[in-house]
Order: sequence, then structure tokens, then C-alpha cells
Amino acid sequence: MLQDVIIIGGNFAGISAAMQLARAQRHVTLIDSGEPRNRFARQSHGFLGQDGVSPKQIQQDAQRQLLKYSTVTFVQGKAINAKKSAEMFSVTLDNNQEISAKKLILATGLKDEIPTIPGLRERWGTTVAHCPYCHGYEFRNRPLAVIATGPHSIHQAGLLADWGPTTYFTQGEFAPDAEQASFLEKRGVRIEASRVVEVLGRAPNITSLYLEDGRTVRIEAVFVAPKSQIVSPIADQLGCALVEAPMGQILQTDDMKQTSVAGVFTAGDIVNPMQNATFASASGVMAGVGAHFALVHE
Repeated sequence: MLQDVIIIGGNFAGISAAMQLARAQRHVTLIDSGEPRNRFARQSHGFLGQDGVSPKQIQQDAQRQLLKYSTVTFVQGKAINAKKSAEMFSVTLDNNQEISAKKLILATGLKDEIPTIPGLRERWGTTVAHCPYCHGYEFRNRPLAVIATGPHSIHQAGLLADWGPTTYFTQGEFAPDAEQASFLEKRGVRIEASRVVEVLGRAPNITSLYLEDGRTVRIEAVFVAPKSQIVSPIADQLGCALVEAPMGQILQTDDMKQTSVAGVFTAGDIVNPMQNATFASASGVMAGVGAHFALVHE
């Protein structure tokens, strides 16, 4: 049966998009590979009504609610190829199953490129995080660090100071200029030029950071803004245009979350320059509404 919409990606953005279409009585197939970007986090914070609940639990509860709608089909699998013809989109899964629909929503998410500092990766999502709004409160009033990955890290350090005493590690590459240094000084942020070469402590805890010059600095939580990349090749296969964001490329869209390819909509981290659970869900709602508008007016 030709579906109205295929949604690739079944986390916060994809389920939010599917819910709008399901309530419009449209036939939707939701494809999910089970590897969301937030799977490393134990709890989700700042998400309305779900503060402190694990991302997995939120996803499972939302999926259970979604599947009460009879026009929704859930497929566990990985979409590996998509093609557009004059009248529809065809998506092929890793088990060679093919599904077709009139419209397509991409909610495939991003992959984080964690800096190659020993001790960072195994703590990712616990004592090493990227968003102070999501995880800063749990480490309030403790010694905090920002390990620079780009010029934007200076802003991150100034922001983080509201949660605790912060040290900004330039990594020898991203030293602040005079104006930026003045800003960090006003925010009470200490600037450290020696490179961090290892995170110390029994994981997931952190006791200190070991520096290139042999010193250690007492730190209990690290914030780092990793570079990111789009996980799925589907957008590239379809020819969707990209734009540069602070941490990597994301998809270009109009106000209704339609990409440069007619009939292809997108939601979640692959379209949001600023990323958290609420932004992901909100963009999913808009993508679902956008796809429905397109169906109504075709």
C-alpha cells in the first residue's frame, strides 16, 4: 500500500512528526534503527513534563501512544537508500524491504565527533556533556571545564559560569582575543592555555584534568561542543541542500521544514542549529504539519 508519508528516524522529532499526521488520519510508516543520538544520556532535562526521565523511556512512551493510531506502522530497521520518482518516494531498508510514500520526512539525527582525548568518550552523556541547559544543573557549584573545539567554545564557557566555577581550556588553538578575554574575566572564567591530554578519575566520575605541561586541574564535569555530522546518507542521495551551522552541516529548509527537494521534509538535530529535546520535538511537529499541508494541496 502506498503510504502518505514515510518518516525515517523514530526519536523525539520523528515521533512528533508522525503524531500530527496520525491525527490527520494519514497513513504513516515510521522507520527507526534504534540508535538515537541521546542514547548515551541517562536522563533528559528541560523537556516539558519529562524532566529527569530517561530519553529511552520518553521515546518508548511516545511510541506506545503513537501506535494507538490505526494508520501508523512502525518498522524496526535501517533505511539505506531512497529514490524519488515523479509520483512518490521509495525507501529501501537494510533487509531489502522497500516502502513507498507520497512524502518523506527525514529525522535521522546527527553523530557527535568526540575529541580524541583519553577519558572523554567513556564519560560522554554522564560527566562529559555539551549542553549546560540539559546537564548543567546536576553539576551546579562544582568545578567545571570547557574544552575548546572552536571559537564558539568561548561563548560556551561564559554561559557555563552560571552553573559553577568554570575553567576554559583553549587547547592551544582557540585563545580569546582581548574583548573575549574581558568577557570571560567578567564572568569569572579562568583561562588555561596548556592542552588537556587526559581526563582523570574512575569513570564515569572525574577528579581532574591532566595537562600537557604536567599539571592537574581539579574538575568534576566537562562540557565540550563536538563537531557533528549527518548520520544517514539519505539526504545526500536525494540531493538535499546543506547549510553550515556552528558545529557542522545541517539541512536547508523553508519555514515549513521542507528541504530543497520538493516533498522531502526534515526535523530534529539535522535541521536545528541549536539542539535539544524540545527543539527536536517542535521541529518534528512543524515537519508533520508541513507534510500534511503538502498532501492537502497536491
